[in-house]
Amino acid sequence: MESVAEFGRSLYESTGINLTILYDDFDQKRFISGLGMTIYLSAISLVFSLIIGIVGAWVQGSPSRIMRALINGFITVFRNTPPLVQIFFFYFGLGALLPRVEDADGMMGPLFTNVQWAIFSLSLFAGAFNIEIFRSGIEAVPNSTKEAAEALGYTRLGTYRHIVLPLAIRVCLPALNNNLVNLLKTTSLAYAIAVPEITYVSKQIWTDSQNVPTMMTLLLITYVALVGVLVFIMNRWERSLAIPGYGGGR
Repeated sequence: MESVAEFGRSLYESTGINLTILYDDFDQKRFISGLGMTIYLSAISLVFSLIIGIVGAWVQGSPSRIMRALINGFITVFRNTPPLVQIFFFYFGLGALLPRVEDADGMMGPLFTNVQWAIFSLSLFAGAFNIEIFRSGIEAVPNSTKEAAEALGYTRLGTYRHIVLPLAIRVCLPALNNNLVNLLKTTSLAYAIAVPEITYVSKQIWTDSQNVPTMMTLLLITYVALVGVLVFIMNRWERSLAIPGYGGGR
């Protein structure tokens, strides 16, 4: 690590590029922690948004008009409002109405932390889009396939779980890929409620070290790398699930 620190110092002295995360232990720990928080927010929100999408798409096909109306209302609200406004609503609006609880130190604090509110808000935001994405995949499954499953004795839920959903996923994976990439980038909005993700800690570092151009460039490169990894994983998943006649499989 000393060689890395020495490289960082020499780079600054010779070029003016001040990458403090290479030679300053405090900045390095902050940046790594922020990167970990961004990955954590993305992973948890991704899983929850997929669950919301899968369940919501199934409820959309419910015979109950009330259930369909509730899901459509949820989609309308979360698709038609900015994600930053949603984060503010949950953290500052809804959070202020909830009771305060005693923490381990005996101090009174909010029921949910800013990280939990960020996960909640991001999951609902991406989940609303995922519902429509899964719905488009479900509609691409031929009715004859669903009727055949019902003829074999599958219930509506069984048909969805074992027949319709596996085929629908293959159709909607490209659109799902785009939405999950958007979710990863949207985690940067958690900065607004002081969640210590990578944008938040980068701002702290460049404020302390006055190296704004360097940290902004590093932040840009980091997001490109994170999105690249996610796209690679999603593309591998898409190829592994490819079936001739579904989702572009050959």
